[in-house]
Amino acid sequence: MELINNYITDNKDKFVNELIELLKIPSVSADPAYKNDVAKTAVVVKQSLIEAGADLVEICPTAGHPIVYGEKMFDASLPTVLVYGHYDVQPADPVELWDSPPFDPVIKKTELHPDGAIFARGACDDKGQMYMHVKAFETMMQTDTLACNVKFMIEGEEEVGSSNLGIFVKENKEKLKADVILISDTSIIANDTPSICVGLRGLSYVEVEVTGPDRDLHSGVYGGTVGNPINILCDMISELKDENNHITIPGFYDKVEVVSDTDRAEMARAPFSEENYKKGLSINVVDTEAGYSAREGSSIRPTLDVNGIWGGYIGEGAKTVLASKAYAKISMRLVPYQSSEEITELFQRHFESIAPDTVKVKVTPHHGGEPIVIPIDFDGYKAASAAMETTYGKKPIPQRGGGSIPIVALFEKELGLKSILFGFGLNSDDIHSPNEHYGIFNYLKGIETIPLFYKNYAEIKLK
Repeated sequence: MELINNYITDNKDKFVNELIELLKIPSVSADPAYKNDVAKTAVVVKQSLIEAGADLVEICPTAGHPIVYGEKMFDASLPTVLVYGHYDVQPADPVELWDSPPFDPVIKKTELHPDGAIFARGACDDKGQMYMHVKAFETMMQTDTLACNVKFMIEGEEEVGSSNLGIFVKENKEKLKADVILISDTSIIANDTPSICVGLRGLSYVEVEVTGPDRDLHSGVYGGTVGNPINILCDMISELKDENNHITIPGFYDKVEVVSDTDRAEMARAPFSEENYKKGLSINVVDTEAGYSAREGSSIRPTLDVNGIWGGYIGEGAKTVLASKAYAKISMRLVPYQSSEEITELFQRHFESIAPDTVKVKVTPHHGGEPIVIPIDFDGYKAASAAMETTYGKKPIPQRGGGSIPIVALFEKELGLKSILFGFGLNSDDIHSPNEHYGIFNYLKGIETIPLFYKNYAEIKLK
């Protein structure tokens, strides 16, 4: 441990500066305008793995953005860890709400990050957390402490659904053969309260289109006689939940996991201040499903949220128009036993059924993923928990997360491997939002903790 800590101390400035350079590349996978930047990032990740000590590193083309694969296989008798991460990032919009340019990283001290945090798009999700693994690997190689074989699979399409990763996994099962998957794309409760994510919600994401007249109309001439698609879309959306924030789609809750009172009480032991939660978001009340706490509403219950809505004239000044079309993007987070395909079908059937005769409705499914629960009694979790207990000085709390990483369920289905969600970010790091950031403490703590996972995992597996 001393060798590892000394190497990190001697190289921490280098580790931070390398991450800053990586964050300068706008690897936005959703926007074709950034295709070359995404490809450039893959090359940088490849070079970083080579310099860290991987024997075989390659950029694997897909129908979309490439996957970077690397490995260090030095002893067939040792277990193999497959590290997954992604180098693509969310769009930076709305750029005007950033305090500093999203692809011009700056380090600033904050109340939660007195050692400083790097502000940039992708700082926490997921370049910073992915790069921890590259630097932890380098640290183990340079200190001769690598205790397991290791493979890396770093993709460029996580933020757009990972559709080509699924194909890659199915076609490369032998290449990806391992004992456990290690992923850092989640968060801890607080810098003084470590936790490990043991559950993720699934996802059904759709776009809806509501069409009225065949063209935009003068709102004075036609208003009051022609159905307004924007008004109607708003009415339809409002029907999707009742006064208790309960989703009204028939059959939506039929397969929802019922979490026991015992498990709910165990979850409630984790430190959480609703007042601080509201204060941190500048909201007056927590708006959750009746009968469930804020923590439960964001982890063990399904949701339905409008992620975007538009139609008609939204430019400067006024234009009195009755729009021909209105649109919305809607996401549903799912819990264990719900199927993304089934929920998408239920949504489509219901949404079409509540449309009045004055409009036509089109529902276009986008990407989805299945919910996952990770047991705390298997070797990978035990190794991760012991590693965090060593570096944080206290045992981590198992917690379910509210987000979705669709490929975790795919890994288990196709590779037969369970994943450890070994994140070091904070929920307050503003991922997907303006001013995303990642604490330098968290970044370096991850680099310090990851080698202990390898050590612990090898010891457990070789008993």
